[in-house]
Amino acid sequence: MKKLKIILEMIKFEHTVFALPFAFLGAVLGSLMVEGTWPTISEWVWITLAMVGARSAAMTLNRVIDARIDKKNPRTAERAIPAGLITINQSILFITASFVLLFISAYQLNMLSVYLLPIAVFFLTAYSYTKRFTWLCHIFLGVTIAIAPLGGWVGATGTLQSEAFLLFSAVAFWIAGFDVIYATQDADYDRKVGLFSIPAKFGVKKALYMARFFHLISFISLLTLHFLSPLSFVYLAGVLIAGVIMAYEHSIVKPDDLSKVKVAFFPMNGVISIVMLLFTIGDIML
Repeated sequence: MKKLKIILEMIKFEHTVFALPFAFLGAVLGSLMVEGTWPTISEWVWITLAMVGARSAAMTLNRVIDARIDKKNPRTAERAIPAGLITINQSILFITASFVLLFISAYQLNMLSVYLLPIAVFFLTAYSYTKRFTWLCHIFLGVTIAIAPLGGWVGATGTLQSEAFLLFSAVAFWIAGFDVIYATQDADYDRKVGLFSIPAKFGVKKALYMARFFHLISFISLLTLHFLSPLSFVYLAGVLIAGVIMAYEHSIVKPDDLSKVKVAFFPMNGVISIVMLLFTIGDIML
């Protein structure tokens, strides 16, 4: 239990809140638009477990793959693996258990979820390597996490429709934008050791402009969904609130002052995902 606690702390298990509401959002909208109903209790449970398994496997893999890099970076040297609090073998055991949970959950939902599982596993595994060869690693991470609403949609309906890809676009560019903001902290280090990122490639100032552009695409995707679905003014209010929060994130992070990056990264983004889920559910109920 002590080792498990260390692993959960290492992967910031509580940050599952970033993607889980969007998986639920995909499930709720898919059920509404395809079946005209709500997801069943069973679907809620298995979608949740699938998300927990997917994120836990991906984050632990990321820590294993980046262990040597983390050990050399002063900001990450105290993470569990480089600090010797947890071993690679213990981490691999946890990764295996997480992928088993993901597979069982997909199988319990429907066969389309199982058939699409290899694509999800590829992205969950590969994204950790992308910063070794491309500054588009932020987009790759965004795409990986944006599989959540697609997974929720497929898990609840066994189908995929065009509206699901608007959610995919919204989440992909939302994640990519705040990952760029977070990466500004390591711009100098990444450049020094030959790692790729938008801040390392273009500098912090241009990176923050690109993050704004990514978030604008995310906002437009959420807004477009309003016009292509039965959602009404309550959902639209949620989109506007999310837009205001994203704008606030960018107002407190400046090229010459990155002291509030963690404020922009953690609390604000957790709020956005929860706001969008609650306002969507509220819209459907009303």
